[in-house]
Amino acid sequence: MNLKELIFKSRRLIIIVVHLVLVVCAYMLAFYLRLDFKIDSNSWQVIIKTLPILISIKMVILGYFGLYSGLWRYASIDDIWRIAKAHALAMLCFIPAIAFIHTFAGFPRSIIVLDCILSFCFMAGTRFITRLLREKFRPILGSKRKRAIIVGAGEAGVMVLREARINPKANIEVVGFIDDDRNKKNLRIQGVSILGGCSDIAAVVNQYGVDEVIIAIPSAKGEVIRSIISHCQIPSVRIRIVPGLQKILNGDLEVKPRDIKPEDLLGRETVNINKQEVEGYLLDKIVLITGAGGSIGSALCRQIVNFGPKEVLLFDHNENGVYFLGIEFLTKYPQIKFRTIIGDIRDIGLLKSVFSLYRPQVVFHAAAHKHVPLMEENPVVAVKNNIVGSRNLIYAADHYKVERFILISSDKAVNPTSVMGITKRIAEMILQTKAKMSKTKFMAVRFGNVLGSDGSVVPLFKKQIEEGGPVTVTHSEVKRYFMSVNEASQLVLQAGSMAKAGEIFILDMGEQIKILDLANELIALYGLKPEEDIKIKFIGLRPGEKLFEETLLNSEKDKATKADKIYIAQSDYFDPRVLRSKIKELERIVNVMDGPGTVKKLREIISL
Repeated sequence: MNLKELIFKSRRLIIIVVHLVLVVCAYMLAFYLRLDFKIDSNSWQVIIKTLPILISIKMVILGYFGLYSGLWRYASIDDIWRIAKAHALAMLCFIPAIAFIHTFAGFPRSIIVLDCILSFCFMAGTRFITRLLREKFRPILGSKRKRAIIVGAGEAGVMVLREARINPKANIEVVGFIDDDRNKKNLRIQGVSILGGCSDIAAVVNQYGVDEVIIAIPSAKGEVIRSIISHCQIPSVRIRIVPGLQKILNGDLEVKPRDIKPEDLLGRETVNINKQEVEGYLLDKIVLITGAGGSIGSALCRQIVNFGPKEVLLFDHNENGVYFLGIEFLTKYPQIKFRTIIGDIRDIGLLKSVFSLYRPQVVFHAAAHKHVPLMEENPVVAVKNNIVGSRNLIYAADHYKVERFILISSDKAVNPTSVMGITKRIAEMILQTKAKMSKTKFMAVRFGNVLGSDGSVVPLFKKQIEEGGPVTVTHSEVKRYFMSVNEASQLVLQAGSMAKAGEIFILDMGEQIKILDLANELIALYGLKPEEDIKIKFIGLRPGEKLFEETLLNSEKDKATKADKIYIAQSDYFDPRVLRSKIKELERIVNVMDGPGTVKKLREIISL
């Protein structure tokens, strides 16, 4: 055992001894000050008689207030308050003890007040000197400390400042705060000045030689984060962000800043789902996820394992995605039983085999072709996968008495103009038709683009930036709805608990984001300047694409649910028999690979 370990194990005993020494020193100094540093023999006798009483009282009371267990390096106002309360109580106990035992004969009464003040100062001072030495004279790492400014002079900003001071591994020196609150300008927080607002970031960076900008506003909305980043488009300056305080309090993340992720640009609030309701339909159930290797499918799998399923069936035609997801399950979720199934939802024989053999009780259908321009060029494939494959799965779920079926749909299904959007809407119609005559609880969930998913613009933009550009944007005014993959998957699970009979649930996507702004912000995150370091090229809208996505919420037709951020769309009426007949005609057309005929029939069906 080395000296450091020995000291740590004996830490409580050492703290008690230090407090004992401080109590004695304060009492002795009180007598010296009161008697002008001339203590006669009578006074020594008084000290010898009364000091044991004082030590007994104070040591017990200090222990009662927990002053032997705190870490002095983190001394705070709470420590001062507890020290003050302990000394006040000790003084109140010491006075009657002296009166009873010593009767105050030859005992200067001012000693009680002097001792209380000196002892309080000694104990509080020792703690804060320890903290000061750690923060101001901590060991410097071999590399030069990076100079940083903190955007946000609130609680999170102070937490970052404190972490930077007490943690040598942080290796940063905070030179100032940035805050748009005019009342805070030129004030100081723990000795660090508030240097200006967000519009002053560039000037502050140049003046103070700043290497990093740390955004410490956990409650900020997306537009605020994006506005801050727009002021940080400074070459060689790294931008980092403090995660949400809710995640820190939950123990999911540390206080330390991290690199900005694409979902930070959304600035959406933390999703709070009713875990009991979700557990109610997933606990001890066999769950099948189609498209399990994709962005949404894999995110759903990672969420589902938290609710104690009996077995998880990972179904996808993408063998690489399922393979790596299976490896992740083996390492991260060894307690979860799972199977990997490579196959196509268009294969009726495979579906019969899977459903009859494994008997899934809950199905999440996330497998789909989603690229709008590609589906415009390949309408036959879109129909076979998104309509025929989904129909096969819906019919299998009904036949094998699945308890609950959740279809992952798209905002493109709202007044669809693209082949992809039309196929998703027809899949919803098939689901609603089957729901009217089935004991299975069918439902669909619509949402927009998932930020950072394989098919979104973010991976494309990042690849283009890393290759030196240009970044390709379809149109300067094009906007899209976005949400993070974790938020989407959690809300899908919550919506799944509300399924009854063919509902279409709509996830609140918040605000639409301008794709051009998103491109500029991603370029800034790389420490580069748009147009100077990375060019932006406009390539025009592709077939099937809209300039603006239509709003998902119609206050006259849609209604809120009891769950936050989830709404129910009022379904339109259509004749189920006519729908089935039209889909059979559509199948005959796609089987002969008639692309134009397929598109014509799709538009005919969607007008029902």
